[in-house]
Formats: sequence, C-alpha cells, structure tokens
Amino acid sequence: METKNIMIVGVGGQGSLLASKLLGRLLVNEGYDVKVSEVHGMSQRGGSVVTYVRYGDKVCSPVVDEGEADFIISFELLEAARWLPFLKKDGRIITSTQQVDPMPVITGAAVYPEDLVNKMQATGANVDAFDALSLAQEAGSSKAVNIALMGRVSKYFDFSEETWLKAIEECVPPKFLELNKKAFALGRSK
Repeated sequence: METKNIMIVGVGGQGSLLASKLLGRLLVNEGYDVKVSEVHGMSQRGGSVVTYVRYGDKVCSPVVDEGEADFIISFELLEAARWLPFLKKDGRIITSTQQVDPMPVITGAAVYPEDLVNKMQATGANVDAFDALSLAQEAGSSKAVNIALMGRVSKYFDFSEETWLKAIEECVPPKFLELNKKAFALGRSK
C-alpha cells in the first residue's frame, strides 16, 4: 500500500496530541506500519502546533512535506489555511470552524482573516468545515473537540465504527470514556 499522509494542526491546548495518539493506535490495530511525529510548535503557549501521522506497508519517516498530505485535520480555521500548501491536489481538509485569535490579532497588529472556508475552497481544496466545538459541548465538554473531530474524520476512512471505538477505549481514561464516545458519535453523524 502507498503511504498515506495526515497532518493534525491547531493551537496548543486543543487536544491534538490525543487525536494523533488515537489515530496512530487505530492504524496500528489495523496492521499498518505507522509513524507519528511529536507535536511541533509552541503548544504550551497557545501557539500553532502540527503533528504528522504517516501509515502504509512500510513508513520510514514521520515527516510530511509540502503537497503530500492526503488529509489535513484542523482544530482551527486559520491553522487550516496556514497549512494548506501541504495538501495534495486531491487531498481533503477537515476543519472545525472554531477561531482562536493568534497573538498579532490579540495585540491589534493584525485582523483575523474573514471567509477562510471559501478562500480555501477557491484554491481547489476539498474542505469539510463544521462546528466541532458545539458538538463537543453538546457531548458534555468543550475539551472533547478533538474526539468530535475524529468522529467526522472517521467518515472518510474504511474502518468500522467499532474499530474507532476500540481505539478510543485504548487512549481515553475510563472516567472520560462515555463523554468522548458521545462526542465521537456526534462528529460521525453530522
């Protein structure tokens, strides 16, 4: 099998580490060779973060280069737009519509760009944008955005819902399991 490339992007503190761990576990459980990079960026200061997940028969490096990502999974709109050059021509961006102001916007040195979904689509990108934050809140916690996002992502893979739920059970502490299963179901159903 040809190696597939996934980028998980967002802002520090949004749960990208758990999302990459979940995706990695799912793919290993399915028998793939998987490489997951560390989170890169100022994750502890609310800055931009990116994690690479690569899988296939044999994967040598965890890094995804420009124009190679089959999927960009984004927790935040501006981060989706920032990493757009890494998307393959026929790749897909799955993004939450949440907007987190970066420091230049907070200080007044810049303005948050408007209409980012349409701007990304205008480049020819396949964009699936939805309000993952509202789904997470509906499930019981805004911190479940990552799992709501994974629910939406699951629609684009040929793995059973049971396979995804098994990976969630292996990655999420028991006391948060039901909440995260609900967030996953909401993301998958929308």
